[in-house]
Amino acid sequence: MKKSISYWSFKDGLAGTHDPAAAFREAKEKGFDAVEVCVGTSGAFDIAKLDESTCAGIQKLAEDAGVEISSVATGFYWGCSLTANSAATRKKAVEFTKRMIQVASWLGTDAVLVVPGAVDVFFDPKSEKIRYDEVYKRSKASLKACLKTAERCKVSMCIENVWNKFLLSPLEMRDFVDSLGSPRVKVYFDVGNVILTGFPQHWIEILGRRIGRIHANGFKFAFFGGGETGDIATIADACRKLARGTGWCGAYAFCDLDAGDLDWPAILAALKKARYDKYITAEMLPWDPTVVERTSRQLDAILGRR
Repeated sequence: MKKSISYWSFKDGLAGTHDPAAAFREAKEKGFDAVEVCVGTSGAFDIAKLDESTCAGIQKLAEDAGVEISSVATGFYWGCSLTANSAATRKKAVEFTKRMIQVASWLGTDAVLVVPGAVDVFFDPKSEKIRYDEVYKRSKASLKACLKTAERCKVSMCIENVWNKFLLSPLEMRDFVDSLGSPRVKVYFDVGNVILTGFPQHWIEILGRRIGRIHANGFKFAFFGGGETGDIATIADACRKLARGTGWCGAYAFCDLDAGDLDWPAILAALKKARYDKYITAEMLPWDPTVVERTSRQLDAILGRR
């Protein structure tokens, strides 16, 4: 597998203002093979400004730095969902997806990250709360509307497992992908996003060939049932103040790749069994001055490169 890192993991990458050429050079210097480009509606990768010529220039910057463009991601869907109540919003999300697929083709990659919809947005209490079955129906309709573009461009829409209260098991994800009836619908599997409810290696074994890309991050979960001591006790006590009557509680954190609860040997074994040999893209947020370098070292250790 090739080592990739998200553009969002660079300084000001999440804001979209980090210089792409600098990101590509730093990725190479720190030992990465590729960078995941992150498009949006402003910044260095403003999708409205990305025509074929501009994308060729970006691809040349990556080539000059000695890295590939592994895939194209976006945060656009959190504010403009493929399953929104508004038909106009859904149409806007579909058009954005089609454009992102075309941009990916121009950038020389064959995968885009797609959030297929949301029952709600976990970090936005004002988000729409949409019934699960309605999200399922709208998601299929929206993705089907993008299929011709994906097939023409030879780019896969890779559905990510995110905290959207939707497609909550590997069985459902598998069947949902298969129901769309196209090899251009795959899964962008995030190994850290399933720890609260399952095991990444089980998902990988069940999804198999349907996996188009992998996101890597660390995830740590602690359950507090009483009797905690030391620093953990302080955290547990704070958690118990969250709501009246709290007894059992827990805390979680996304973290460094080697600091969480992921069973990397089991994950890699499952990926090998699934014959996955593409990119493993570290999506490490928020940025800090050492995150790119230490993530590269951690991935090397996980992949047995040192």
